[in-house]
Amino acid sequence: MSTAIEFNNISKLYRLGLVSSGTLSNDLKRWWQMSVLGKEDPFLKVGSVNDRSKAADSEYVWALKDIDFKVEQGDVVGIIGKNGAGKSTLLKLLSKVTGPTTGTIKAKGRIGSLLEVGTGFHPELTGRENIYMNGAILGMSKQEINSKMDAIIDFSGCERYIDTPVKRYSSGMTVRLGFAVAAHLDPEILVVDEVLAVGDAEFQKKAIGKMKDVSEGEGRTVLFVSHNMSSIRKLCRSGVVLKNGYIDFMGTADESVDYYIGNSISQLCSYAEITDEHRRYEYTSRDVEIVSVKILDEVNDFASNQPLEFEIKLRKNRAVDAMSMEIMINNQKDERIGSYLSSMINISNIPVGQEFVWRSRVEHNLARGKYQVCFNVGLKNIQFGSKDFDIVHNVLAFSVVKADMFSESPFAYWPDYNGSLYFKGSSEIIS
Repeated sequence: MSTAIEFNNISKLYRLGLVSSGTLSNDLKRWWQMSVLGKEDPFLKVGSVNDRSKAADSEYVWALKDIDFKVEQGDVVGIIGKNGAGKSTLLKLLSKVTGPTTGTIKAKGRIGSLLEVGTGFHPELTGRENIYMNGAILGMSKQEINSKMDAIIDFSGCERYIDTPVKRYSSGMTVRLGFAVAAHLDPEILVVDEVLAVGDAEFQKKAIGKMKDVSEGEGRTVLFVSHNMSSIRKLCRSGVVLKNGYIDFMGTADESVDYYIGNSISQLCSYAEITDEHRRYEYTSRDVEIVSVKILDEVNDFASNQPLEFEIKLRKNRAVDAMSMEIMINNQKDERIGSYLSSMINISNIPVGQEFVWRSRVEHNLARGKYQVCFNVGLKNIQFGSKDFDIVHNVLAFSVVKADMFSESPFAYWPDYNGSLYFKGSSEIIS
């Protein structure tokens, strides 16, 4: 099988803070050396490792360093890593949004990219007009767009609003339309960056199905970035784990996910302050923001019938009157085991900008093993509608060390094909 993409010693250096060299004469010297003579930046310095959890010790940072691997034609590759690991930078280099500092990238065929929600969309134009504009940006002719217009609109599910300005679309509708255009470009290489975090379950299923058709049925190549390890396992055949701009692991999709999750669980504990270093979903409103999360048991090992108690510190950033909190529990394979959804909580009396603490007690009867915890604060109510304020993914971990074989509850032996559990629980705002 031929090689579709080849990354040869790719590195990308960014400068922190100011972009200029500091003086006009140095800026002119840099321009002359790089733009006219085609030489390296004369002010280039050795950068620090891209570890976002530590203070910078240099004014330059390597977003990517010495990336060297090949992707075979028809392969579906999952790019895995924490926020800031270099995943999006890698795809931007491949899509020629920006250029590498060192190294070369060779790609065979047309590349269709969906890197961010609404990329290439103009808010004042209608959905139909944006299909023409976005398609042209991606390299489609007007005749090609016309021939696929009905299929694009049908796939997006936005037919009712297709002649409405995109500025009135939700983020989910925008990403549906953007993905529909990119997927119908018929590219030899499809590049998808974290767009499924916004879509609903129906759209995610449809998008994964489309990417499978593109790769398996048509023999095209897909590079897929996602924090959803279940999607990586379902869609991808191979995986690349990035850490601080370097390749940390390469293997099959299952091997890569197991390696990444295994390292993540070993680093997690019963308390976490939420920063961008954690797996925080970027496409949320942050009307209410999660500041820190804690399991109220320092031992962190639980019996199968011992309740879990969580304490979540939140900050109210905008004037919202109500919220709900969902606590989701995943197993070591990042498969959703169960969730607890609180009732609607009145926060109208909490001033904007103030932090407050929410505490919850969740009853379970999980089997022996290690588990990870995700949190979603938002509106999950028929009366108030559905909206995600803030989502953090797999930020805490705990172990169940004893499974009660004689428990009357079936939870300890709940098989995957029966679906997720809905845990019982109670909650309250304590300050």
